[in-house]
Amino acid sequence: MLKREIYLKKIRPFYNSNLVKILVGIRRCGKSVLLKQIIEELTNVDDEHIIYINFEYIEYEELLDYKKLNNYIKNKIKDDKLYYLFFDEIQNVLQFEKVVNSLRASSNVSIFITGSNSKLLASELSTVLSGRYVTFKIKPLSYKEVTQLLDTKDDVLDNYLKWGGLPNRFEFNDEESIKNYLYNVYDSIILRDVIERLKLQDINLLNLILQYLIDTIGREFSSTNIIKYLKNEGREISNSTLYSYLDALCKCFLIQKIYRYDVHGKTILKTLNKYYMTDLGLAQIKNNKSFINKSYAIENLVYNQLLIFGYDVCVGKIKKGEIDFIAIKTNEVKYIQVSLTVSDENTYEREMSAFDEIKDNYPKYLITTDKLDYSKNGIIHLNLFEFLNKDEF
Repeated sequence: MLKREIYLKKIRPFYNSNLVKILVGIRRCGKSVLLKQIIEELTNVDDEHIIYINFEYIEYEELLDYKKLNNYIKNKIKDDKLYYLFFDEIQNVLQFEKVVNSLRASSNVSIFITGSNSKLLASELSTVLSGRYVTFKIKPLSYKEVTQLLDTKDDVLDNYLKWGGLPNRFEFNDEESIKNYLYNVYDSIILRDVIERLKLQDINLLNLILQYLIDTIGREFSSTNIIKYLKNEGREISNSTLYSYLDALCKCFLIQKIYRYDVHGKTILKTLNKYYMTDLGLAQIKNNKSFINKSYAIENLVYNQLLIFGYDVCVGKIKKGEIDFIAIKTNEVKYIQVSLTVSDENTYEREMSAFDEIKDNYPKYLITTDKLDYSKNGIIHLNLFEFLNKDEF
């Protein structure tokens, strides 16, 4: 089993904290495995003080009633020692936030919860827990984790760009089995997190919208263009309906919205944002073409890796265009351009000139697959593989 140290090292300081530990991410990205790895590290804790419940298991079906869940846990707590509670896929419990808050407030417990939709990040949870929680956003396997998992001389990057990093897909070696697995994951996301919870019934419309987003990865989103595209497909929808479906795709973590940041005005812009895929394997099976454009796939990959490194990420708007990414962490800012290659002189000049308008002294990076070092005038060129194999950036 691959130990997900990039997340464990962030969670360990909170093992004994009374803050609720919330692990959120797309279905099948490895949240349950992370909980089990945390449990394995509690070597000095006896079994009676560790309580694990996966709310997708039928044996816990009765506990989907939050009052029954509360009574069940209360009956398990026999002494004043610290109890470790692990609630997997807790969004299946209606009003789960009430029992979590009650247990946290009334018992000596350390609570870990996971979920596959953004209800765990919603305002009602924030209100009930009143800041007494810490959130960890879990992603599918990173490129570096995949290289540790696979013992192969094949092109791992192309494999990863095509089939993504959902852990269980690596149990399969042939493309037909991988595709079948990914379709099953996609169907479970749509069934459980979109139809059941968000009450959106038009699956064909949802698929059309997702296919359009995949076809335009890394490009400015325009509601006018997508509505025109849908009309050509025989579907007419309103702006509000479109955004309700986009919101649904974001809430189940299939896609991720990235806002634009006006570098000169120092403000977040709410228009012409972009969308990237959480997992490129799921993009592959819903794509209209045989393979996603490699340049855009690499841009998506860099974006996901920046999130794994713990950055907040925006697109940088400048007067003459844009910076692909502005990565921000505490007082740290990095400007990043991404390109498949800059071996062509015109491409090199276009990518480097994007930095010309930026007058501050924060570091600037150009990330490409090129092995030749193209660093110039303080702008640092990073080979993509060097970037992806870093522990920190």
